[in-house]
Amino acid sequence: MSRFDRYLLSQLLQLFGFFSLVLVAVYWVNRAVGLFDQLIGDGQSALVFVEFSLLTLPNVIRLVLPISAFAACLYAINRLMQESELVVMQATGFSAFRLARPVVYFGLCVMAMQLVLTNLLVPLSQSRLAERTAEVSENVTARFLTEGRFMHPANGVTIYIREISPLGELNDLFLSDERSPKETAVYTARQALLVREDGTPRLIMLDGMAQRMTADGTRRLALTRFSDFTLDLSGIVGGKDGRQRNLREYDTASLLLAAPATVEATGETRPALLEEGHSRLAAPLLGLAAPLLGFAALMLGGYSRFGLWRQMGLAVLLIIGLQMANTAASGVALRSETGWPALYAAPLLGVAVAMGLLWWSQRPRRIRAEAAA
Repeated sequence: MSRFDRYLLSQLLQLFGFFSLVLVAVYWVNRAVGLFDQLIGDGQSALVFVEFSLLTLPNVIRLVLPISAFAACLYAINRLMQESELVVMQATGFSAFRLARPVVYFGLCVMAMQLVLTNLLVPLSQSRLAERTAEVSENVTARFLTEGRFMHPANGVTIYIREISPLGELNDLFLSDERSPKETAVYTARQALLVREDGTPRLIMLDGMAQRMTADGTRRLALTRFSDFTLDLSGIVGGKDGRQRNLREYDTASLLLAAPATVEATGETRPALLEEGHSRLAAPLLGLAAPLLGFAALMLGGYSRFGLWRQMGLAVLLIIGLQMANTAASGVALRSETGWPALYAAPLLGVAVAMGLLWWSQRPRRIRAEAAA
């Protein structure tokens, strides 16, 4: 690698790190606000919030890498143009394709990062996140053992506990279950205990009363007093048994094979599995196409102390069109099992357009003829 290539590559990587840090921080803060409200509201600790936040970072980084690479390339090339560094290199005989070589190196670095993220880190983090989410949803103690508050662990369910003893006894319990459209059930107990039997959470109520009222026109009320009563809380708390795994939790090889067992386990269609698997291989190509497209668009302009605003506007329009083509390709892939090659069309089209712009930029420019007699 020549000294010029190392210099331009270092400039691109420095700006890429800066833009990635900013975009990841903005994206993560937006996600963390809702996550913090959800977890802390359910009684989880700050450590659980930090763990969940770290598990969402690989997917966030995966999303912002092409945008960061594109922004870094635009900023670096525009600055080098204004400082006449690229102009000098062109004057020494460097063609547009020769100047693009460090940009290609930079795009390959970004593509390699995305390949590792999409095919290794994101599936692992999503799988771990799903497991931890299931564990948190089963953590009855964290969700229910809050005294003096009306809690709503599920739609139509209200729980109130007056006092929790140091031994974990729930004193003066109130539980209202309105999930069934046919009847409403209200349970009150002087004391209750939370236990787990065969992996299922159960509420043992002592010295209480059950009231059931039908929701039809009769509005009949049935009242039952009991000395002890056991209520299954699996419908309220949920569980991970029978949980359908998300596509992002599977490795790329399983998605590309799209075996019937995988289709049944995910509850998705075979085209959806193929689309997810091939998008993990096609999306990293955007890390190469995006900066190369931005560089090629800026090379259409020459030196100007006012900057290359028109060329930058063209680059933004091109990257928007590239993203629209990528979205349309995903729709094609989801509709048919044979539509997955369309996923590779968008990034390859971006590279082809960049090559065409580089070729156009080094064509001899016609000089306007002065007014001749």
